[in-house]
Amino acid sequence: MNPRIQHSPARRPLFAVAAVMVSAVLAACGAGSEEDGTGSHAETGTGLGHVHAVAMDPADESIYVAAHYGLFKVESPERATRVADNRQDTMGFTIIGPRTFLASGHPAPADAAEGTPPHLGLMRSTDAGRTWTSVSEVGEADFHSLQQAGSILYAYDSQTAGVRRSRDGGRTWVDGARIEANDLAAHEREPERVYAATQQGVQVSEDSGATFEALREAPDLTHLDVLDDGTLVGVAPDGRVQIGMENSAWRSPGQIPGGQVSAFTAVDGEHLLAAGQDGAVHESRDGGRTFDVVYRAD
Repeated sequence: MNPRIQHSPARRPLFAVAAVMVSAVLAACGAGSEEDGTGSHAETGTGLGHVHAVAMDPADESIYVAAHYGLFKVESPERATRVADNRQDTMGFTIIGPRTFLASGHPAPADAAEGTPPHLGLMRSTDAGRTWTSVSEVGEADFHSLQQAGSILYAYDSQTAGVRRSRDGGRTWVDGARIEANDLAAHEREPERVYAATQQGVQVSEDSGATFEALREAPDLTHLDVLDDGTLVGVAPDGRVQIGMENSAWRSPGQIPGGQVSAFTAVDGEHLLAAGQDGAVHESRDGGRTFDVVYRAD
């Protein structure tokens, strides 16, 4: 039996090489770096910058990209439009309903210069990102992963290096286990069960994130989602899609072009979205067997 843990367990030697790759992805995705992969856009902030999250709005099936220089709506493979000219560094991001978004991150440089706190806490938008309302933790929390599961909202806070949960829409929070998670996954049918993709492999909690234990059957993953039937869908450090369930074999239907990804979402079992380290956004409509480019940065 694996003991329940409050902290991540020792690294498994068998996966030493994979763990190094996961570490590289975690550093790129979770550090809130000022590096911008679009080169000449770094000073002006006219590009996306590093992509932190990608999701689909069920209102119209539009794809949104949360990135270093704001929130963007994908219009075509050649065009992604910044929403409402907001240039905040959008770290954590999720879409929880039609036109209803949650986000976290850091203010735009101009706002920071005017005294906006360095951490935006949890924000909510009900108009597809055009306007935002502060919900909680302004100046305190920097949520790098947000996951709604029924009545529970989970978050990974980079400031406390821990998983937190809320049962009132993010207004108040309860601290959970302190683990370094790149991604969280949970669903409404079993909201108390939450998964975390970490450098030490996939971890699972059955007590709403209070404690975690290793899911040893799972491959090492940098990103992870769970479908309503319990199927886990994730991405390995080399960009291979991995699909499985607890206590069962995993399969890999295909690989995301470009290898390592910076963001991933399973809209459903067939519809997958991913952003590469180069800023390209890929979409699969066949469960990860093939991918098309829906946006490619300059």
